[in-house]
Amino acid sequence: MPSFYEFFAGGGMARAGLGEGWACLFANDIDEKKGASYAANWGDDHLTIEDVGKLTTKNLPGSADLAWASFPCQDLSLAGDGAGLKGERSGTFWPFWRLMQALGKEDRNPSIIVLENVIGALSSHGGKDFASIGAALAANYRFGALVIDAVRFVPQSRPRLFIVGIRKGVEIPAHLTQVQPDALWHPRHLVAAHGKLSQRAKNEWIWWRLPMPPARQSVFSQLIEDEPHGVAWHTPSETKRLLSLMSPINRRKVEDAKRSGGRKVGGVYKRTRKDENGKRAQRAEVRFDDISGCLRTPVGGSSRQTLVIVEDGKVRSRLLSPREAARLMGLPDAYALPKNYNEAYHLSGDGVVVPVVRHLAAHLLEPLIAPAKTKSKEAA
Repeated sequence: MPSFYEFFAGGGMARAGLGEGWACLFANDIDEKKGASYAANWGDDHLTIEDVGKLTTKNLPGSADLAWASFPCQDLSLAGDGAGLKGERSGTFWPFWRLMQALGKEDRNPSIIVLENVIGALSSHGGKDFASIGAALAANYRFGALVIDAVRFVPQSRPRLFIVGIRKGVEIPAHLTQVQPDALWHPRHLVAAHGKLSQRAKNEWIWWRLPMPPARQSVFSQLIEDEPHGVAWHTPSETKRLLSLMSPINRRKVEDAKRSGGRKVGGVYKRTRKDENGKRAQRAEVRFDDISGCLRTPVGGSSRQTLVIVEDGKVRSRLLSPREAARLMGLPDAYALPKNYNEAYHLSGDGVVVPVVRHLAAHLLEPLIAPAKTKSKEAA
C-alpha cells in the first residue's frame, strides 16, 4: 500500500481523495480548529498541530511515497496582497521545502511531491514565484504542472494548480508524459509560466498526461437542500435589498428565471464595482448556469456565497449552507463538519476538491508508485 505525508492538511480532503488504498504516515496543520475536524473524520493517530517551520525529520515517521502540500494561497491569490512566496502565509512553502531537503539528506525524501495552489501562483511577481518553486524542485526532482478546474468533476468553478514532482532516477512510464502541452491541462498561462523557468528547471520539466474525466453527473441545484441546516432564509426585506444591489443585467437574469418556471438556483457573490458615475459601489452578481462560483474563505463575510432560489415565480435568498459547501468540494454527507458556520465554510473554502485528487491519484500518482518503489529497492 502506498504511503503519504499530508501537509497543510486542513480537514483531510487530499486524504479523502487518495482513498483507502493509501496509508497516512503523518498529517500536519497549524490551525487547531481544522485539526479538530481532521481528527473527527480520520482520527488523530498521525496528526500533529504545529507550525510547519517547527517540524523536524524526527516528527516524520518512515519513508513516504508521497508528500502532499496544499500550502496557503492567500499571498499568491489574484485577490490577495501580492506578497507571494515572501508573504507570511504562502511563504510557508519554504520551511516545508527545507523539511523535504532534510529528509533527502537522510535518504528518505518522498518519491513523489504534489504542490497544490491557486492559479495566481503562475503569475505572482511576474512569474518569479513559480520559477522559484521550479528551481527548488529541480535540484532533486523532475516535475511538471497541470491546471485542473474542479468544474469537470463537481458543479463548482474552481481552477487550481497542481505541481507534481518525481524523484530523479525513477523511470517514468511513457504513457504518463507527452512531448507538447495539452490545452486541456496546460492552458496558455501555464505555458507562459513554464517559459520563465530557469534553463536548469526547464531541463527537468515534464508535460504530464492525464485522460479526460467522465462527464460530470451532478449540477448545482441537485446539491441544494430544501430544508437547509446551519443557515436561515433571508427575510423578504433582505432579499429585496440583495436584488437592489444587482445591475440591470443581473436583475434580468432573475426575471428570466421567474418566467422560465420550475425551480432555479443561482449563486450570488457581492463584489465592489464602479457604477455609471465612476464611483465604487457594492454589486451582487448572479449566475443561473447550474454551476457554483468558486468557494472562498469568509474573510469579513464578503466572500460567502449567497443563493437565490426562484420557484413558482417567487424569489427567496439565503447563504449557502455548510453541508452544501462540503458537497461542492466532493465530500460525502457522512463527513463531519464543524458546528460553527464560518468554521465549516472556511474548512471547505480552503480545501482541495476530493474527486480532483482521486483523478490525479488514479491516472498519475499511482502509476508512478510502482517504478518509484522499484528504484527505492535498487538503492537499498
